[in-house]
Amino acid sequence: MARKLGEILQELPKERRELIETHADAFLAEVSNLEKLRKLRGLVQKDIANHLNIQQASVSKMERQTDMYLSTLRNFVEACGGELELTVKFPEHKTPLRLTALSDT
Repeated sequence: MARKLGEILQELPKERRELIETHADAFLAEVSNLEKLRKLRGLVQKDIANHLNIQQASVSKMERQTDMYLSTLRNFVEACGGELELTVKFPEHKTPLRLTALSDT
């Protein structure tokens, strides 16, 4: 009989399991575009349009854009129920720097 992944993982040393979980989280955390983000949240374009008070066609256009204002991106993310955070990475810094002063207020 085939073994389940969870059973195999439980047999590994704790350090190895934690490393695998960290890499799995990083892999799952990447979303390549707004359409995939919306679908990941179980939403349709009409849901986003209603939240932003725009037409569904505008959401479709937004999802195809590769260049947009940060405020547009933030609004889309918030319509999906999330919060936009921006990080900056420099070669000389190990830890990414989070930009915090980019809000409307």
